[in-house]
Amino acid sequence: MIKLVASDIDGTLLPEGTDQINPEMFEVIRKLKEKDILFAAASGRHYSGMSRLFEPVKKDMIFITENGAYVNCRGYTMLDQTLDWKDVQDWVHEVRKIPGASFTMDTKEGFYTESRDPEFLDLVLKGYKSAMSAEEDVLTQKREVNKVALYHKTDIQKIAAEMTPRWSGRMHCTLSGEIWLDFLNKESNKGNAIRGIQKILGIRPEETMVFGDNFNDIEMFHSAGESYAVGNAAEAVKREAKYVADTNVNDGVLKVLRTLL
Repeated sequence: MIKLVASDIDGTLLPEGTDQINPEMFEVIRKLKEKDILFAAASGRHYSGMSRLFEPVKKDMIFITENGAYVNCRGYTMLDQTLDWKDVQDWVHEVRKIPGASFTMDTKEGFYTESRDPEFLDLVLKGYKSAMSAEEDVLTQKREVNKVALYHKTDIQKIAAEMTPRWSGRMHCTLSGEIWLDFLNKESNKGNAIRGIQKILGIRPEETMVFGDNFNDIEMFHSAGESYAVGNAAEAVKREAKYVADTNVNDGVLKVLRTLL
């Protein structure tokens, strides 16, 4: 019997960088709870934006945010993993030199950025609906940072190939969608977040169902007995999942959950 359902958001539950969630999802989350099945949203998004997206049911679910670095349920922090401040400083100095790049420094309170790119700011503030402050220098104040994320509209794959070998010894590096490269605590990923929830709540992997579309969801697939890649996922991601659902725009996650209910 399934007791925990976790789904990625961007590219899985809805189109990347939007708030176009099918309202039926809220009713499904309520029905899952009535059957003692917990629902968790698992994303690289910040808690502020995720809680706004799921406002009607935010007290009925778990939020796995920052690609697994911060987990919250009804105001209770279940997991909070941060980066070494020296690593953050070195990372920011490097990313500042990349042409066309913007970045976020993610804390529990919100995002911080130095970007003035209107398209980037519009995506974060209106698409992800996250709390964000633009500063001249984000390093003037030491902060407890859960994640730093690099945004590039066209060359994220190339940047990932260049940066990951240099940084993988200091941070967990993962592509998060087609325009984001995330850097987290070495222990932070969605799979470890799922396993932490399972341990706290006494839920077994075979009682867990997960959905994803990208490489940062693969660890989550390995934490669950029932794993689904949506139809629009990369072929390499599909091979890591037990099943393939319909695409995100065709409500692939909802279709499976309707059957579960």
